Amino acid sequence: MTEMSAEPEDGEPINTERVKTEPITPERVAIVTGGGKGIGLASARALAETGWKVAISGRDEAALDDAVAEIDGDVLAVPGDVSDPNAVDHLFATTIERFGRLDLLFNNAGLGAPAVPVDELDVEVWMNVVAVNLTGSFLCARAAFAQMRKQTPQGGRIINNGSISATTPRPFSAPYTATKHALTGLTKSLSLDGRDIGITCGQLNLGNISSEMGDKMAGGVLQPDGTVRVEATIAVEHAANAVVYMASLPPEANVFDMTVMANAMPFVGRG
Repeated sequence: MTEMSAEPEDGEPINTERVKTEPITPERVAIVTGGGKGIGLASARALAETGWKVAISGRDEAALDDAVAEIDGDVLAVPGDVSDPNAVDHLFATTIERFGRLDLLFNNAGLGAPAVPVDELDVEVWMNVVAVNLTGSFLCARAAFAQMRKQTPQGGRIINNGSISATTPRPFSAPYTATKHALTGLTKSLSLDGRDIGITCGQLNLGNISSEMGDKMAGGVLQPDGTVRVEATIAVEHAANAVVYMASLPPEANVFDMTVMANAMPFVGRG
């Protein structure tokens, strides 16, 4: 609420009027990679429910179409592989053409690998995991920086899906763990490099979220002692709510690192 006063004319008394000014809420635009299923779909849905315009990407075109039909809001599906620079350029160009700007990138697309001893791991599997989890996140962040730097108002936010494995590995998880550790380095670098141009970057480390990847826990997971045990999971909505919270912060605030996990999972003290 602001106070406005008029200058006196011809000896008239000063009139003071209290005028209510409503805050302007600009339309907010997000890109969610891996948005056709699991954590990406739940996050896209939650963002749309809170007023965001959302572009979702992924390699499964049918899943993207289903997601658009399911989500109540302004949603754009752009099929593509985040490890392909041309596909990433197309994703961002299509999003900007449709919505005009970009306020949030959720780097969610990720790929796992079979739990096998490192000397039995196929090199091509390693290359694929690195291409999607690390290079894909870099390519999308690069494109986001290019857009966020030049738009008006300048800036935006990047959230990287880091995973519990960004700090603590599971047995025989070298490709996935290495990329998630590297993603922490990328998050730190992006946070530093974006500081002076209004781009914030944080990391969301998720553990045992019930999704296409997380539901494998229900069948048992290899433990450091060589046993296989069923692990607790939590609903995907908890991850989506965390994304919405991080995305809702004003430009001057940032959640740099957040862990959302099943409380009963063997994380603290793992190994």
